[in-house]
Amino acid sequence: MKIAISGGSGFIGTKLTDRLVDQGHTVYILTRNAANKPAKSNVKYVEWLKDDTNPEVDLEGIDAIVNLAGESIGDGRWTSERKKQILESRINSTRAVMDVLKKLNEKPDVLVNASAIGYYGNSQMETFTEDSPPIEMNFLADVVQKWEAEAAKASELGIRVAYCRLGIVLDKNEGALNRMLLPYRLFIGGTIGSGEQWLSWVHIDDVVGMFQFAIENEEVEGPMNVTAPSPIQMKDFGKQVATVLTRPHWIPAPAFALKIILGEMSTLVLDGQKVLPKKAEELNYPYAFLSLKPALENLLK
Repeated sequence: MKIAISGGSGFIGTKLTDRLVDQGHTVYILTRNAANKPAKSNVKYVEWLKDDTNPEVDLEGIDAIVNLAGESIGDGRWTSERKKQILESRINSTRAVMDVLKKLNEKPDVLVNASAIGYYGNSQMETFTEDSPPIEMNFLADVVQKWEAEAAKASELGIRVAYCRLGIVLDKNEGALNRMLLPYRLFIGGTIGSGEQWLSWVHIDDVVGMFQFAIENEEVEGPMNVTAPSPIQMKDFGKQVATVLTRPHWIPAPAFALKIILGEMSTLVLDGQKVLPKKAEELNYPYAFLSLKPALENLLK
């Protein structure tokens, strides 16, 4: 298959590219500057988002497009300016993808758009699946709903649209896990906040696996929760991290301190969501990591 990826040089995009190439697919990475990218077999760099570029010329005949572009939500406090960047980067990149799709004579079969479980809002009591409506509006819920609304416009072109709603991605080098591990590595780890909040996690191998599953499986349309089927409360997450790292679990991180340090961004660790991947399970996605301990052992041992 020929698969285009926006945000293909980022955390998830790099992993997804490697997986697709290893399986014999050709990947077209949309980038602002193709000149500074390393040469890779079966990877082509296509410049876009500049006045003198015409990415649709190189992308004619692609089978699928994956949209991962957007500013990280975890880098820096959520100032008004930062929140604006987070939202606009997602909306603008998705609109740019739509512009490319409209210009293609032969449309791809599918647009797989990154999304997030922030769509549902936060709750310690509710359990969310793809059938659940959002229960509250906060910054993340607003971003995700507007993001998905932009991607949904591809369906008007006869393109199947899937939204991969990402949970907390666990990877040994990037993402949230390293920040959670630091206190344990310093022998001062403990429960974050109340510990009752839910952590809907997913191993990076299953992230890229589920994106590929969405590309290849025609039954994946609309939202698909990209989470493991075994969410865990934060107090138990910490205990399992401590066990795998053979470190103590004893000094709690109180909510008020995290709110002072992180501001509104503290919601990422203090306000949980219990999210189940109903669609992936119904379609028999073959999880590499169903439960947390094997996932942590794979990443940390």
